[in-house]
Amino acid sequence: MALHAFKHQPPTSTYGLISFPAQHIMLVVFNRPRMLNAMTVAAQYELEAIFAWYDSEPSLRCAIVTGAGRAFCSGMDLSEWNQLNVDRMEGRQEERPMNAPSGFGALTRRHGKKPIIAAVNGLAYGGGMEILANLDMLVAAKSAKFGLPEVKRGVVPNAGSLPRLVRTIGRPRVTELALTGNPITADQAKEWGLVNAITDDASEDCPVLQRPVVKTALEYATAIASNSPDSVIIARAGILGGWEHGSADNASRLLRETWDSALNNCDNMHEGVLAFVEKRAPKWVDSKL
Repeated sequence: MALHAFKHQPPTSTYGLISFPAQHIMLVVFNRPRMLNAMTVAAQYELEAIFAWYDSEPSLRCAIVTGAGRAFCSGMDLSEWNQLNVDRMEGRQEERPMNAPSGFGALTRRHGKKPIIAAVNGLAYGGGMEILANLDMLVAAKSAKFGLPEVKRGVVPNAGSLPRLVRTIGRPRVTELALTGNPITADQAKEWGLVNAITDDASEDCPVLQRPVVKTALEYATAIASNSPDSVIIARAGILGGWEHGSADNASRLLRETWDSALNNCDNMHEGVLAFVEKRAPKWVDSKL
């Protein structure tokens, strides 16, 4: 594990296990394997705190999420959801909304500042699939399955995935997923443009860091973290702007208006250009953005 000197210590969590497998990189493991990592309301708010801390911690540049056991995430804990429905019908008010402010699992509607890569080690259904629809990169084990089975349970995947998936993989494919409720394989997901890479599977008891899917995600994260952290933040903002807005030209204009001045004043921009001139590797500093 890499040693970090944090500005503030990470929040405590029982569902999302945090570690730092390499310099500038955070790994979060969804840790409820006997329930296929189904999320409770409390788990979602724990994750909200974790990813808010990640964005605010200068020394961290990229994050990876994966699941313990044989699942990535099977979605919302249906037993708890059922109890919430009963409470509402009987007039008892919930203490807080079922989903965190940034969406299901604190990820389905997260904008954030820094990238998050998914290492999809197994099934990703319902809310688990909705999480993937809003992450920056996806690496999948070859036996991973992806699905939106909500229609089979009388509910709808309304945490943010449907419009995002339409933009990523197209309306006919999202219609197949959301209206049939049938899952797709990792090969199909890659063919559809949802997955960046597919790896070999690992045994269920394989240590998380030894899984090929996590190793490959860590390679991507290391490559990202080796670049200027300011450039990564701003380039990601440009990607999200193009994805969220209808006009490519308008998104480009907004990116420049929002970020050009900040980039030009960044130490890392000056360092990168100077390092090229001096024919040496740049020495990045933590982003102040």
